[in-house]
Amino acid sequence: MGVVVIVFVLFNILPGDPARMMMGQRADEESLNAVRKDLGLDQPKHIQFIMYLNDLSPISLHNEGDSDHFLYLDNDKYVYNKLFSIGSNVLVIKTPYLRRSYQTKRKVTELIADAMPETFVLAFSSILIGTILGILLGIIAAIKKGSIYDSLSLVFSVIGMSGPSFFIALIFAWLFGYILSDVTGLNMYGSLWEIDDYGDGEYLALKNLILPATTLGIRPLAVVMQLTRNSLLDVLSQDYIRTAKAKGLSFYSIIIKHALKNALNPVVTAISGWFAGLMAGAVLVEMIFNWKGIGYEVYQGLVKMDFPVVMGAVLVIAVIFVMLNILVDIVYGILDPRVRVK
Repeated sequence: MGVVVIVFVLFNILPGDPARMMMGQRADEESLNAVRKDLGLDQPKHIQFIMYLNDLSPISLHNEGDSDHFLYLDNDKYVYNKLFSIGSNVLVIKTPYLRRSYQTKRKVTELIADAMPETFVLAFSSILIGTILGILLGIIAAIKKGSIYDSLSLVFSVIGMSGPSFFIALIFAWLFGYILSDVTGLNMYGSLWEIDDYGDGEYLALKNLILPATTLGIRPLAVVMQLTRNSLLDVLSQDYIRTAKAKGLSFYSIIIKHALKNALNPVVTAISGWFAGLMAGAVLVEMIFNWKGIGYEVYQGLVKMDFPVVMGAVLVIAVIFVMLNILVDIVYGILDPRVRVK
């Protein structure tokens, strides 16, 4: 609800006329007024906010009979099922309505649905790279504490966490997609699905995933590596680990079955946070590599002042964060029984 309020306020104090964005500069005033009425822009701000909440809610109230009522049930808006009538109003159940793009006139839910798979593939690939390599390198750094490898891992972590993703993306695109393209076979830009040059339709271009996924995976890798190292060192100093050593358990059993499992809580927190952020769409990275995910749509929406697209994307991002945080709480209980709520 907090995100909904902030998003609505921010995008309703920005300059610009949505009706003119939709109709063009040559539209007459009568047409503009008709569009403003259709969008509810002729109503006071508090009424516009009620309309916005009514559109977002899966259960919403509408007026069927009065086309001038601000909650008039427009059959072209969305598919719905009537629950029951309340006087002249009717209660309906529907999917949340994120409105339509000012530029393309498409429903925002359709735009996000088209972009979501590409962002999910990119985010999952990036976090997979960061998680697997980060945990493995973090374990090695903890085992070899004080060695040259441990020192180098610290240097890499600092550089990896300090380097802005958009800057690293530019370097990777220029170096591996342009200078060394004959060696790597990679392109400076491209999305998951590309149009065939011969007009045979779309094809899956997995090689376009390598550069953006690696770029986005560097910072999570650096964070996970240091968290794993520090947390594992802390766990290895616990009394139960010394007891396990005294009982003659193997080194592998102590590290994997006892120490690592209890050291992963902060790592899980970091992974969930990064994954939520990546699912939100690394806007600049997707823009640089022309990767048509949610970040790319947000960027295009901001450039064209297509506010419904940006507002809808931000709300979807907020839902993703909430769901992932709930999932993390569940995973905590699986990894460490001490945090379970009895």
